[in-house]
Amino acid sequence: MQERRTPHVVVVMGVAGTGKTTIGPLLADRLGVPYAEGDDFHPPENIRKMSSGTPLTDDDRWPWLDAIGSWAHGRAGLGGVVSSSALKRSYRDRLRAAAPGVVFVHLTGDRALIEDRMSHRQGHFMPTALLDSQFATLEPLGADEVGVDVDVSGDPEEIADRAVVALRDLD
Repeated sequence: MQERRTPHVVVVMGVAGTGKTTIGPLLADRLGVPYAEGDDFHPPENIRKMSSGTPLTDDDRWPWLDAIGSWAHGRAGLGGVVSSSALKRSYRDRLRAAAPGVVFVHLTGDRALIEDRMSHRQGHFMPTALLDSQFATLEPLGADEVGVDVDVSGDPEEIADRAVVALRDLD
């Protein structure tokens, strides 16, 4: 069901386990725009680090964020949805520097719910052991940042619907 055509490029953000990879494509479908999986922009060394339980440094993240920013810049005026943890303000600033019109959908939720979901997913490189570092790193959206918080309770369809409504309220 295509809700409307949007010129926004939306970054679906949040800690690991909030459902960025699940909600992102659903949101893109509702908005009638393409979806890009943020994890696909990671260089192999970042994947190796995360798979071994080693948190990434900012230096590890800059090339990844630049690649996502480049994709978002290329979609300016056309719309798109991309996932990225974007946990720190400085990461979101970097994305905005590359693609000034991006808006953020911050998937938020109770830590216990997120950990439970992470423990049941298959074939993902982010171990639940890194969840504490993700929450410690998280800087929620500032009042001056264009974006919305969307609670991750409920099923993916409900979450995507909440995101569409929240984005509509931005316009």
